[in-house]
Amino acid sequence: MELANGFSELNDTIEQRERFEVERQRREAAGKEVYPLPERFLEALDNMPEAAGIALGVDRLAMVFCGASRIDEVVSFTPEEA
Repeated sequence: MELANGFSELNDTIEQRERFEVERQRREAAGKEVYPLPERFLEALDNMPEAAGIALGVDRLAMVFCGASRIDEVVSFTPEEA
């Protein structure tokens, strides 16, 4: 059971811009609204230091304490209901 996941932040402006462009192309191909690029965010990435962390899933911790076998047993609503 995953209780927490480790991650690192993408702070490479060029890579992030490319990912946004790919997503914009996918949205356009699917006939969805295409959003403008977040230029202020991309500019700020140049100043962001290396970063990483770990995120503890409180819902997963609740599963352990409750002896639940499925996350649906401890959350108020499932993603499908949102």
